[in-house]
Amino acid sequence: MKMKFVYMISLVLVLTSCESFLDKRDPTATTFEEFFNTEADLQRVTYSSYLDFFTPRDNRRLLFYMKDGRSDDAYARVEGDHHLRIANGNINANTRAFEYYYTLHMKHVGRINMYIANIDKPYLENEAVRQKYKAILEGLRVWHYFEATTRWGDIPFLLEPATVEEAKQPPLPQTEVLDRLFEMSDDIISRLPSGEYSTDKHFFNKESFKTLVMRYALYHGRYERAARLAQEVMESGRYELYPNYGDLFQYAGASSNKEFIQHHNLEAVGANNTWSFRDLGPHFRTGTGQSYSVPTKALVDAYWTLQGRPIDNCPEHTKEEYELDPKLNRDPRYTASIMGHGDIFYGEEIDIYNTQSPMYYQNVRASKSGYWYRKFVPEEDAFRNGNLVFGLSRYAEVLLTYAEAKIMQNDIDELAKDCINQVRRRAGLDMDYADVKLSAYSAYTQQQWIDLIRNERRTEFAGEGFRYDDIIRWRIAADVLSKPALGHTRVMSNGQKQSLHIENRTFAPHNYLWPHHALQLKIEPDLVQNPGY
Repeated sequence: MKMKFVYMISLVLVLTSCESFLDKRDPTATTFEEFFNTEADLQRVTYSSYLDFFTPRDNRRLLFYMKDGRSDDAYARVEGDHHLRIANGNINANTRAFEYYYTLHMKHVGRINMYIANIDKPYLENEAVRQKYKAILEGLRVWHYFEATTRWGDIPFLLEPATVEEAKQPPLPQTEVLDRLFEMSDDIISRLPSGEYSTDKHFFNKESFKTLVMRYALYHGRYERAARLAQEVMESGRYELYPNYGDLFQYAGASSNKEFIQHHNLEAVGANNTWSFRDLGPHFRTGTGQSYSVPTKALVDAYWTLQGRPIDNCPEHTKEEYELDPKLNRDPRYTASIMGHGDIFYGEEIDIYNTQSPMYYQNVRASKSGYWYRKFVPEEDAFRNGNLVFGLSRYAEVLLTYAEAKIMQNDIDELAKDCINQVRRRAGLDMDYADVKLSAYSAYTQQQWIDLIRNERRTEFAGEGFRYDDIIRWRIAADVLSKPALGHTRVMSNGQKQSLHIENRTFAPHNYLWPHHALQLKIEPDLVQNPGY
């Protein structure tokens, strides 16, 4: 392995791993300068910069809906996808995942630094087009750095192409990196066009980049900034909640809604298919489902009641009744998001205990938990390749971010409550009880509001890749990831309740930051290993 910056510089200079370069307009071009000289070239490198990491075709290590497999909400069965070991805690400074992600982020930073430094070279008739692409690429660079400093803390920070010697920079403190990123983000936002593009809906516009910056402001406790950006997106008037929560993640609503702020569609992946059914769906008859990531009992039990109460604090039924029948008096987002034993799929009842069924829980391509995501798993794709559109960010996140940011500032205004109510009402909760403006909520402490908003995020965004970041920033991972991963619960012949056991998990206090891979430390002596590794 080469030093990450040597690696990224060499890749930038010759672009040997860049798919866009392989498809370059001039097949005889052998240097960066020879192919980077037209608007088409600029568009091409922007596409590749997204596709290789931000909107991958089918790389399960990077796909957003696989990332809950790092958390207590899901089990990702393939070790090579990296999520499995992150979740169960079997990690150290030699774990391949950490070299993989770090190198990939820094390689792309190096590419983008080179593109931005040469942004004036391609010939464009309309200068505004150049400035749009420049702002988009700068936004992507900010995203890579947000991700890297969120994972590793203190990191090297370069904004220009660098020689080998220049690249040997000591890491900057995380707080300093974040200050720089948020300052840069304000400038980028001012230069991005407003409104959704008719094409290239995965490219940043003003609102989608605001939403991304809002996300990291929330993650890093910059609550005033998070609330301000969320309110600005709301006040743009461009987005609204889609009326049917379940349809939003199926063909019925995925392509025709005003909730998705940034899109992950066929144009984004540069292919004819998206693969969510294959990755998440069940092995049904001869279908393609691989059950690569499946929900756990922890997520199932997290769905509150129809009235907006935790299942262990409900006068209608006992917690055990809810555990044994997850659909009983439950938040409708459960049935829209998850399916399991006894549910109907493709007209047939799921029986995870039938040894003759491909959905038998011990089969390789079945679910060890006995549950599957229904979200992103259209029945239409059971025997075909799909082309479902995903929302990389959506309006519900804006609403719940505003509410959480205000709660964390202990400034729970009417707009914050209205944001929660909008999400709950669209979900189908019984608002005679779940309306947070009711007098029953007037005596809530800040901690009760925190518990409410955290669970609201968990169920609203189940399977969408948010949970790991949330348990890390809330500092609860050491609790929720130090318990066994369990699955479907039933009463055995002896009358005892039993849940399927998937695996044991541990989370050490130092796992809140990822380690620098041992080889990186040997090659880059200025890097400082994170404590505990």
